[in-house]
Amino acid sequence: MDVPPEWVTLARIERSRGRRGEVLATLFTSGPERFNSIEVLLGGPDGPRPDTPRVRVENAWLHDGRLVLKFAGVDSIEDAERLRGLDVCVPLSERAPLGHGEVYFTDLVGCELADAGSGEPLGRVEGWQETAGAPVLLEVLAPGGGEILVPFVREICVNIDTVGRRILARLPEGLAGLNPR
Repeated sequence: MDVPPEWVTLARIERSRGRRGEVLATLFTSGPERFNSIEVLLGGPDGPRPDTPRVRVENAWLHDGRLVLKFAGVDSIEDAERLRGLDVCVPLSERAPLGHGEVYFTDLVGCELADAGSGEPLGRVEGWQETAGAPVLLEVLAPGGGEILVPFVREICVNIDTVGRRILARLPEGLAGLNPR
């Protein structure tokens, strides 16, 4: 997801679904309720163009664990197919507010990961991986190269400062050498 920093990608459209213009999408936010009665911008890998009109989401729901979206004015399979591969975005200023202690994963990208005890740099967060039933894994580029997958849990990531772009971590012994690539 290489969307410019002034935009937030909520979902990526995969393909059409059904006959009435619905689309299946990969969800990058907490759930379909985020899409209730909002207007979004659709864009490619570089984000929406400034002249892109907003599109109202008429309905959003999960079906078999997949996000289904219905946009106003998209009423046929052909209309929906034209949206394949587009990102569903909102301006950064319209992100949903966070609760206490919550962070956006996108805000972690670019943060320095450092040892909570010594302050020694462990790497830079390049992305994350989500898998069912397991904690999110931060993809960390180590200073000497290679990738470390760090579970994003309070016991390991003990201090998260997205404004200061720094995460202090207490890695379990051996984790840094476990999965270099």
